[in-house]
Amino acid sequence: MSSIAIGLIGIVVLIAVFLLGMPIGFAMAFVGFIGFSYLVSLPAGLSIIARDVFYNFSSYSLTVIPMFVFMGSIAFASGMSRRLYDAGYLLLGRLRGGLAMATVAGCAGFAAMCGSTNATAAAMGRVSLPEMKRYDYADSLATGCVAAAGSLGILIPPSTIFIIYGIMTEQSIGKLFVAGVFPGLLLAGLFTLVVALLCWRNPSLAPIGEVTSWKEKLSGLVGISEMLVLFIFVIGGLFLGWFSPTQAGGAGAAGALLIGLARRQLTWQGLLIAVKDALRISCMVMVIVTGAIIFGHFMAVTRIPLVLADWVVGLPLPTAAIMGVIVLIYLLGGCFMDALALITLTIPIFYPVVLALGFDPIWFGVIIVLVTEMGVITPPVGVNVYVIKGIAKDVPLETIFKGVLPFLGALLVAVGILMAFPQIATFLPDLATP
Repeated sequence: MSSIAIGLIGIVVLIAVFLLGMPIGFAMAFVGFIGFSYLVSLPAGLSIIARDVFYNFSSYSLTVIPMFVFMGSIAFASGMSRRLYDAGYLLLGRLRGGLAMATVAGCAGFAAMCGSTNATAAAMGRVSLPEMKRYDYADSLATGCVAAAGSLGILIPPSTIFIIYGIMTEQSIGKLFVAGVFPGLLLAGLFTLVVALLCWRNPSLAPIGEVTSWKEKLSGLVGISEMLVLFIFVIGGLFLGWFSPTQAGGAGAAGALLIGLARRQLTWQGLLIAVKDALRISCMVMVIVTGAIIFGHFMAVTRIPLVLADWVVGLPLPTAAIMGVIVLIYLLGGCFMDALALITLTIPIFYPVVLALGFDPIWFGVIIVLVTEMGVITPPVGVNVYVIKGIAKDVPLETIFKGVLPFLGALLVAVGILMAFPQIATFLPDLATP
């Protein structure tokens, strides 16, 4: 049996193991080890799994993950999500659908400190869903808005997906972070536009909010000043080359901790919960990365990435059409796999193709994040939908999936805009200090 056939069997087995419920990182490490050992030798397989585990868990570059995850955990524990939502409501609440628009704004703000789509959806869902329920918002709009806007957590920097992509492709994490700024703002604007259009078409979805004075609006801006200062400090420092991504994560976590202590809203219990959450999420991500690297060695010896790259480059199609096929594959894969698992499984396969076609790897990273955002709100996996279902237990699951459909359209529009105008993603990275 050829190495390519063994590789294809390995991919099928890996997907089957995913569906059976084995943890993602262990599944990739297991299939990668078995496949590599079969194609090379058992001693070589044992050697490579020991080396990869030691190398990754002692890697300085991976320390960026717990730093940014801890930053997001502290931000939630110190009440920043509540203050962001309140500020958004004071600024936008007078409009029809203003609470939903405020939720999008709050998710965008919290994403700038979090880096996780699930955490963003959970944090803002706990804050905004009871308020929208109180003001008689339709369940489909309320839940769909939070589930979709929560996906901004992996686009607006810092982002765990950008970190993993950067490590796997050896691209600058700092440049990937700044590349997500304009696309993140674009997507937040499109989500807000979707809310406005839905309410214009069907005013019964959401009532007009209460009138707020300019003084109250200004006080709302003061409430988000801490988030803006923290974001500018962390991302601006990366942009100007003041510190490395790991140092930026440490500075951001320290800043979030100081803000929580200064406001006296970070309790010992909240700090303990934040540390536990950051530790759990960080360990999960690092195990997944290690498993992905082991599986990547297996893919390398099968030569599937190289063969696929040669085949795709040789197709009698325009490069834009080939990229469209790759995007479609990611979109379909996101319906059945977790975003992190999909990224770690497919990057070794499609990244050589992208380079062979001459696309910018930083731009491709942004496109991949946008497409995987669709996966967190599409059935049957749709992780964000299940997160919101856990908060809004009285809302049927089909209602939430129905509510996210218009926002899925906004994501597709964002991908189209980024493919037509890649400078939206590459402008800031081109200016950034190397």
